Amino acid sequence: MASGSDRNPIIIGGLPSQVPDFDPEETQEWLDSLDAAVDERGRERARYLMLRLIERAREKRVAVPEMRSTDYVNTIPTRAEPFFPGNEEIERKILNATRWNAAVMVSRAQRPGIGVGGHIATFASSASLYDVGFNHFFRGKDEGDGGDQVFFQGHASPGIYARAFLLDRLSEANLDAFRQEKSKAPHGLSSYPHPRLMPDFWEFPTVSMGLGPIGAIYQARMNRYMHARGIADTSKSHVWAFLGDGEMDEPESLGQLTIAAREGLDNLTFVVNCNLQRLDGPVRGNGKVIQELESVFRGAGWNVIKLIWDRSWDPLLAQDRDGILVNKMNTTPDGQFQTYATESGAYIRDHFFGDDQRLRAMVQGMTDDQILHLGRGGHDHRKIYAAFKAAVEHTGQPTVILAKTVKGWTLGPNFEGRNATHQMKKLTVDDLKGFRDRLHLPISDKELESGAPPYYHPGRNSEEIQYMHDRRLGLGGYVPTRVVRSKPLALPDDKTYATVKKGSGHQSIATTMAFVRLLKDLMRDKELGRRFVLIAPDEYRTFGMDSFFPSAKIYNPLGQQYESVDRELLLAYKESPTGQMLHDGISEAGCTASLIAAGSAYATHGEPLIPVYVFYSMFGFQRTGDQFWQMADQLARGFVLGATAGRTTLTGEGLQHADGHSQLLASTNPGCVAYDPAFGFEIAHIVQDGLRRMYGPDSEDVFYYLTVYNEPILHPAEPENVDVEGILKGVYRFSEGVSGSIPAQIMASGVAVPWAVEAQKILAEEWDVKADVWSATSWNELRREAVACEEYNLLHPEEEQRVPYVTRKLAGAQGPFVAVSDWMRSVPDQIARWVPGTYQSLGADGFGFADTRGAARRFFHIDAQSIVVGVLTELAREGKVDRSLLKQAIDRYQLLDVSAADPGAAGGDA
Repeated sequence: MASGSDRNPIIIGGLPSQVPDFDPEETQEWLDSLDAAVDERGRERARYLMLRLIERAREKRVAVPEMRSTDYVNTIPTRAEPFFPGNEEIERKILNATRWNAAVMVSRAQRPGIGVGGHIATFASSASLYDVGFNHFFRGKDEGDGGDQVFFQGHASPGIYARAFLLDRLSEANLDAFRQEKSKAPHGLSSYPHPRLMPDFWEFPTVSMGLGPIGAIYQARMNRYMHARGIADTSKSHVWAFLGDGEMDEPESLGQLTIAAREGLDNLTFVVNCNLQRLDGPVRGNGKVIQELESVFRGAGWNVIKLIWDRSWDPLLAQDRDGILVNKMNTTPDGQFQTYATESGAYIRDHFFGDDQRLRAMVQGMTDDQILHLGRGGHDHRKIYAAFKAAVEHTGQPTVILAKTVKGWTLGPNFEGRNATHQMKKLTVDDLKGFRDRLHLPISDKELESGAPPYYHPGRNSEEIQYMHDRRLGLGGYVPTRVVRSKPLALPDDKTYATVKKGSGHQSIATTMAFVRLLKDLMRDKELGRRFVLIAPDEYRTFGMDSFFPSAKIYNPLGQQYESVDRELLLAYKESPTGQMLHDGISEAGCTASLIAAGSAYATHGEPLIPVYVFYSMFGFQRTGDQFWQMADQLARGFVLGATAGRTTLTGEGLQHADGHSQLLASTNPGCVAYDPAFGFEIAHIVQDGLRRMYGPDSEDVFYYLTVYNEPILHPAEPENVDVEGILKGVYRFSEGVSGSIPAQIMASGVAVPWAVEAQKILAEEWDVKADVWSATSWNELRREAVACEEYNLLHPEEEQRVPYVTRKLAGAQGPFVAVSDWMRSVPDQIARWVPGTYQSLGADGFGFADTRGAARRFFHIDAQSIVVGVLTELAREGKVDRSLLKQAIDRYQLLDVSAADPGAAGGDA
């Protein structure tokens, strides 16, 4: 495949079916040659010749049709294998020690009284794959760059810990504290790759299966993006993703393969550990998952390397003149191969080789034991090295290596290839003895029979350990390692925020547009501006962000090779290899993966980026919530904008667009700081504080989530002596009641604040109620701080008891409290127990629907008139107004008739 500009990004292979034949005689000569090959040498020989011709055509860059799949053999033939530069004997000793310690660690964690378990079989199958990577390929960070980014398969973590133990990066105390992070602190090890729990060790969380593959794709793309924009030299960085064949069933695993091929990400390699088993059974019992995956990846434009058989098969394949052995390999289903992995050599002789005399003759001189040890390629160091080397040297395409292995390999007959092996956590004494013997380790029977099995270390001065250190020194340091080299950013002063704080004057704008105006000012900053990474799923125009097209431009490594249909417009669509905006198409999962890669660049590459991901609010925490959890685990930072927020604000779109619960979902993420601002000046202070917290001198590992709306409103200028602390902590008094004799309090957030202000006016003019309006910028942060106070008080009963901020803030407010938002009531109900007075909430519970904003709000009883009735109801409950007024108010405002409501402002996509 051609690389760089030579590579055609649209047509990878083609069949010119409409091209006229200008030389029929020459054509006939070629056809006659094929006929002769078939007649004289047979179909198999003719097939071989055709395959070699296709191979040569590709070498000459002749466009020929892509084959969906190839024979069930190694892609790299024996004759093309490179010299293996390592000491295979020493590497095997290292691997045996690693295998033992990984299994013993899990087994010891399952001892009585602990029982926290772990997984043995996944690493047992992929150990050789990792070992070759560690010894020959994975680059560390000691050279001052980001090194390689390795996404380790989550269930293989015991093996990574076991190798770190041999290198003195972890101690025996660490291994014995596996999955006991608090009770064995500070030695505890997380169950899986969790950067938040082990921030100096792990880089990428992967055990929520499917997120590793998509994360790796967008990490590779982010590396190219940062290099193209001159932010970091990532030219040496290679992204490795170690995955499982069962994991590839997750939609996220395969859903974004085409972007990697489209952008020619040859800095990316997937290594799929094809042990043919899921957690509890075969992946494709009746099929062939390697063949299936080959077809998928080839179709998506990837370079595919199959690593199926180890070197013991080479002599047999070399004598397969009739293709009968390859045909048997092609037609045997995975389920049967799993059976062969658990059976004897005699069984394999009878059932695999025995149904054809020619096959049986091939192994006539082999013993049953030799047949039993005909192995899989994913356990052969030399074959693995050849595949890895071919992957990193391939240009123009990402590469996937499909490596066939046995789940539970070397653990003994009770584990290898068994359906239950994933759930098996403890080895019996007999299992341990057999395991020890197979690994040739100097551990006595007595050590295995008396208590917990011991760890094995060959000694710090042994040739194995010295070899490991030398290899890592040559490759730039230890992996995995997470290092934060970035410096705090110079943040803009208050002047940058001044325009938004002035309000919108006579122009009605949505809070989304207020944020976009602020972002435009921030991106003009000479120090900070270039670090913003704008991300949207095909919706920049919807959010009014097309104004960035002419200056920031859309990132495309190929540039813009067409004339844009809107090229005459001022805000024309413009793509550039150095573009700042990531336009990831209709893929919230892809956008969130970009967000995570950009948000963790401060650690991955030592260069902080400030991602700003804007999306339809409903398609954020609901659709990609697992990735936001991944983002928190990866300690990524940045701004997440749930635009077109609210259950009733995105008028006309209906049920699946009407978001009334994302703030509640955001509250479940400990790394998320969530706000629901009402006005531009609130947004300005929140963003300014967010930049300080995430990118200032004392940076925090959080990300900010702001819900913004598409309803145009008049934004007031920032009040004098504005309560900045209240805005940031979650609540402040926005409007104090000026008339009326009966006190009450209204708390509102986001788009509901104007409704509350209107209700305040009605209450004063028509019901003699003096209501204050509080803007609750963050129900979530108020609750989080209150919970922290209660936890402190629980554990420090003799200390001065802390009072939650919301309680202190509302302490002097008189009357009942009525809370309202465009969210379900559970959102404001988060703070109910800490409000010092009678508290009631109004909210948009239930499914959304298409209608005018006014009708929808009347239906959910959250509009201004409904707030009025809500306040009167609470006052009646306290005996401060007569209950007869309630029916009068309901009738006066026609609360039971949605069509009687003012339709409200129309339009306002941004």
